[in-house]
Order: sequence, then structure tokens, then C-alpha cells
Amino acid sequence: MFDATQPIHGGAAFRTHIDPFTFPEDSLDPDETYELIHTGLMLDGRETLNLASFVTTWMEPQAEKLIHDSLRKNHIDHEEYPAASLIEEACVHMLGHLFHAPDSAEVVGVATIGSSEAIMLGLLAHKRRWRDRRRDAGLPTDRPNVVFGAETHVVWDKFANYFDVEMRKIPMRPDRFVISADDVEQYVDENTIAVGVVLGTTHIGESDPIPEINERLRKIKADKGWDIPIHVDGASGGFIAPFAHPDFLFDFRLEQVASINASGHKYGLVYPGVGWLVMRDRSMLPEDLVFSVNYLGGAQPTYTFNFSRGSAMIQAQLYNFVRLGRRGYESIVANMLDNARHLNERLESSGWFEILNPGLAEPVVTFRLKGDPGFDVYHLSARLREHGWIVPAYSLPPNAEDVHLLRVVVRLDLSRQMIDILLRDIEDACTHLAAEKPGDRKSPTPDLWTAPALLAAHQKARTGQRRE
Repeated sequence: MFDATQPIHGGAAFRTHIDPFTFPEDSLDPDETYELIHTGLMLDGRETLNLASFVTTWMEPQAEKLIHDSLRKNHIDHEEYPAASLIEEACVHMLGHLFHAPDSAEVVGVATIGSSEAIMLGLLAHKRRWRDRRRDAGLPTDRPNVVFGAETHVVWDKFANYFDVEMRKIPMRPDRFVISADDVEQYVDENTIAVGVVLGTTHIGESDPIPEINERLRKIKADKGWDIPIHVDGASGGFIAPFAHPDFLFDFRLEQVASINASGHKYGLVYPGVGWLVMRDRSMLPEDLVFSVNYLGGAQPTYTFNFSRGSAMIQAQLYNFVRLGRRGYESIVANMLDNARHLNERLESSGWFEILNPGLAEPVVTFRLKGDPGFDVYHLSARLREHGWIVPAYSLPPNAEDVHLLRVVVRLDLSRQMIDILLRDIEDACTHLAAEKPGDRKSPTPDLWTAPALLAAHQKARTGQRRE
């Protein structure tokens, strides 16, 4: 029994092994439970110093209070929580307006757990529309394909695999990390359900030439009659381009752009997880993909892979839209891009690095080492981790796999002062590593704190206890 007079750290829980393979038998005091898990989580990296993540790591206290107030609401219960569901609809139409839909009142869309779900739902709609058109014309429907580049997120490969669509992936090149209109023309045919383009890639931070690809598909439509839609993967850039590059054509101003996904929990500035799928108009979403259920108290439509989900981050998204508006987003995006440019310039002037995305389509800095300084990007990433910085080192996809690089995602809570400290730590690490010449690694050392490693350690401890 818990003794209220006993200090928390004098409790049995702090000297007892927690077996992750066995459901606990006894209860534990709530304060002791909180402290036990809270202190254990200190082994994680600090969110603001996690420069690998695109995901938002800071929100205003008022937004956090709104999130807390909404945690108990199941978003799918539209009958019980009609105001919450109307907020989702408002966000979809606001995004339709932001993305220059012909009529923002006619766009359709949905809040998702993130861009991965949004991409799959969008491509599924395009597959179904392709099938229906072919079937109505008396043509075969057994060989759908989807065209995209190697610079895309792995969810594109997953969609092709999960939904039996031929994956036509345009390879990357050692000297070019996005696709071109010529590439697309070589890969599409009458069975192409959609072409995927990326607005701000995960690997490099560049954008595909979306206007040129749109024009090529328009020409193909005029010449061959293939009306191939574009899905814009705006997971990273969907909340950057409208505010930093308003004249850049990536959205519904382009004729073939039929759907766009954006990550609210990235540069939409909301905590995970919320993403958005926005479709040009109602004709883009086949009616037979939308289900109606009444077992929550009233008939309601649903077009998601998930059913029950929290409502809080959807409310937080509207908070940002209303709180910041266009001017607020513009000021935050301008700051992030200015800080990214500062980092770019200082890294390049240091002499150690080559910048891979000097144009900065988004506030993401990607760079590789010049020449052979006696160490590689994996050594540098590991050394920066000793200072608390999480800066990922990785290689590009096949055909460009010899390009090894580092990436810094500049988020709203990464100040100029912090960037200058990061630059100091990078310079210091490079100087010491060059003197040490640790050799060639070309791959990161396995992290002892990964989940499989931790479970293996627990299993070993458990086995040892049994032997005793």
C-alpha cells in the first residue's frame, strides 16, 4: 500500500524492474506512476534540438489549453460533437481558398492522422475515378499504375503495394534530386491513375517542377486524350509556398492538379497528428468511397482509414488559422526561411560543406562534406548528438546512393541564437574530427536506445531473473 508520507523516490517502483512482457498485477499511486514514466522519458532527445523532425514542437499556451479541453472528444462522433465536426469542414474550405480552388465552397476533403493517410485516400480516389472512366468506356481496368519520383515519401510505395497499383518510380540521379516533365512523359500511359509531385522533398528540401509537369500533362491530354490528374504532396511545403512564394504555381491554379495533401503538424504549426486532404471539387471524390454510418446516433458520412480519433489537433489547427491568419503565417515562415538562409550561408562559408538546396523551397538545409576531410557525415552526426543536437545523416535513394548528407529542419522554435550555437558546435566537431581522422563509416552506428534494442535488453534481464 502506498504511504503518502514517503518520498516518491523512496517508493518500491524506483527499485523494481518493469517487465514489458507481462501485464502488471497491482496498482500504483498516480504521482509515483507519473514520476516513474516522466523520468524515464528524459532519455529521449529534447524536442527543440531534434533538427531531424519536420513535426511541430511548440505551440502557444492558449492552443495547448484548447487541446487539453478537446482531448475527451472522439472526432468521429459528429452527432454528439457537431461543433467539432464543423471546425473540420471550415479548415478544409479555408485550405481550398488558400490553395486557389475555383470555388472554395465546392472543395471536398478530410482531416487525417497525417499526410500518409491523406496521400493514400487521395490516390485511392484517383484509382477509383480511373477505373470508373475505363469501365464506362468498355476498356480494361486491371492494370492501373501510378507515377512518381524516388524523392517521394515511402507512403507512395506503400500505396502501390497495398492497393495493387503498378509503381512506376522515376529514379533519382547523382546530380539531380527531383523529377522532370520529360521523365513524367516517359512513364505515363492510358492506365496512369495519377502523377505524384512533391512540394518540398524530405530528402533534399527541393520541389518538383510542378508547372512544367502540369503543362506536359495538358499537352498529353490534348494529343492522346489521357486526362491524368496530379496529386501534390505538400506534406512539407503546403504551408510554406502560399506564404513565402505566393506566385509559385503548385495548386489548383494548375489545370491538372486535382488533389493536395498538407501536414498540419508540420509547417501547419500544430502538434501531431493532423494532416489534410483537399480535392479540387466534389467530382474528384467518387461517391461510393464515402460511407454512411448511423450507429453513433445519426447518419454521418465517413471517408477515412481510421474511425475513432481525437478531435484536439483539428481544433488546434483552426486555432492557428484564426490566431495567425495569412499575415501571421507569413511572418513565421519569413523568420524560418531567414534563419535557414543564415545557416546555409554560414555552412558554405565555413569551407567544410557543399549546400545541396541553395534555393530553399522550404526552411530545410541539406549539405554534404567537401572532399575527404578524414571523417564522414555519420561521424559528424554522432558528434553533434553529444551536444544534444539531433541532426540526421543519410544517403539518397538508388542511383544517387553515393550522396551522403546531413539535414537541418528549421522550425519556428529554432532561434537565430540557437543556430549560431549549432554552427559553433559544427565547426568545433569538424575541427576535432579532422584531427582525429576516425576513418570511413558510411553508415550510422546502431543506436543502443532503439525500441528493439531496449526490448532485447529487457528480455535478457528477464531471462537472467528467471535463472536466479
